[in-house]
Amino acid sequence: MLDILFIALGLVLLIAGGNWLLKAAVALSLKLNIPKIVIGMTVVSFATSAPELIVSVNAALEGFPDLALGNVVGSNIANLGLVLAITVILGSIEVRKSFYTTDWPVMMLASFLFFVFIYFDGELQRYEGFIMVLVLFIFLVYLLRFQKTAVVDELPEDDVPLPLYKTVLFLGLGGLALWGGSELLIKGAVGLATFYGVSERVIAVTIVSIGTSIPELAASVIAVLKKEKAISLGNLIGSNIFNLLAVLGITSIITPIKVSDQGLLTNDIFWMLGTSFLILPLVFLPKGLRLGWKDGAILLAVYVLFVYLTIT
Repeated sequence: MLDILFIALGLVLLIAGGNWLLKAAVALSLKLNIPKIVIGMTVVSFATSAPELIVSVNAALEGFPDLALGNVVGSNIANLGLVLAITVILGSIEVRKSFYTTDWPVMMLASFLFFVFIYFDGELQRYEGFIMVLVLFIFLVYLLRFQKTAVVDELPEDDVPLPLYKTVLFLGLGGLALWGGSELLIKGAVGLATFYGVSERVIAVTIVSIGTSIPELAASVIAVLKKEKAISLGNLIGSNIFNLLAVLGITSIITPIKVSDQGLLTNDIFWMLGTSFLILPLVFLPKGLRLGWKDGAILLAVYVLFVYLTIT
């Protein structure tokens, strides 16, 4: 009963946090005259990736490597197969060419970099973590200097500049609510899953990863409802890049992570690569540079299949 209460309270905090964070992100983009896609891929992505970072660092330090890795791999699959799916089912997204010239290729580069580092020896070493963080730093420098808006923005009426103190307040409250909500949600979900005797890896790639992806879901759904589609797309791509390069990079710098459940290498990592790759043809087919409800339905079906095959 207590676990269910934790889950419910966690969801409330996550939705509130997503809204506050989005307010701050919009205000920042207006104040600094930065394209909203950049804000989405930096400020929002980092804040919504914070739960994954906290969970992965704690799990690795406490001797649960599969929880640390499975959390990130599962979150990346959930971000695209669940969060992006629901986002585009709610409202289609028109995409510009910078999506396939910069954003998607960097996400695939991060995915393959992680694959090469972990697949052959089953361990993320400290020096590999440094390389991942360095790649992220180079990407962010490039992004902030050269990236243009990648998605058509519909300029909603609520684009009102906020005073600096309010922007900082919303940013802080949003980040705290997302962190606290994720902690409560994970505590409740893991409590329920452990009660039913599910393995650590399965918990990580399903329940925990969905829990830590709820900030992305909350921020993205709110962004679509408010027609801030530039933030919703940038947030999801950015979160996947952050999850791999920042979360696993920083975690492995603190303590090297060694795989113990081989299912992560024989199954989960390939689902992550496949789902990440699938976004490109979906953007181009059947109509170019667009993601609609049919694409969302395909992504959701892929995610449901992944969860079903992982649990059974």
